[in-house]
Amino acid sequence: MPVVVTLSGSPSARSRSQGLLNRAAQVLAQQGIEVQSFTLADFPAEALLHARFEDPSIKAWQDAVAHADGLVVSTPVYKAAYSGALKVILDVLPERALTHHVVLPLATGGSPAHMLAVDYSLQPVLTALKARHVLGGIYATDKELTWQDDGSLLLAPEIDDRLHVAISRFLAHIPNPGHVQLDPDLLHAQLRLGRVSL
Repeated sequence: MPVVVTLSGSPSARSRSQGLLNRAAQVLAQQGIEVQSFTLADFPAEALLHARFEDPSIKAWQDAVAHADGLVVSTPVYKAAYSGALKVILDVLPERALTHHVVLPLATGGSPAHMLAVDYSLQPVLTALKARHVLGGIYATDKELTWQDDGSLLLAPEIDDRLHVAISRFLAHIPNPGHVQLDPDLLHAQLRLGRVSL
């Protein structure tokens, strides 16, 4: 079974970027993918800030990435850049940690003006880690992600559609997808959304 690691760069446990990542993980699990999730809360601050590679949390993170087929990272955009906390977590990975990985970046922000922040700031870091393929990311504004009374996050239909298409492309780039299969009706809908013809 393919394994995908997810990483949240939000310092808040209840954030739109975390909610968007949770939705991505849900869609991946529905397609038969094993998902291993990491958040900032999984790492002691001192271990990250002092790059203590012997810390069990950092070893667990490195090991999970090493044995995964793909990585989905999510970040809030602050001052036109991705989260500094995310950079610190990525910094403790070995130099070629993503050599065999496909990566899907997700980002959230208050304004469409920062839509390209992922391309300009996060993608070069992922490329420096030798990611085999970095997909075009999904950026959603606060208006497109709405908190519900039950605490769940509702994605605007366009964002949810784009996320499904992105995950379909993500799965297509996993080297050995194994038995992952899309439901025929779902596959047809996603091909239509992606304007792909067979």
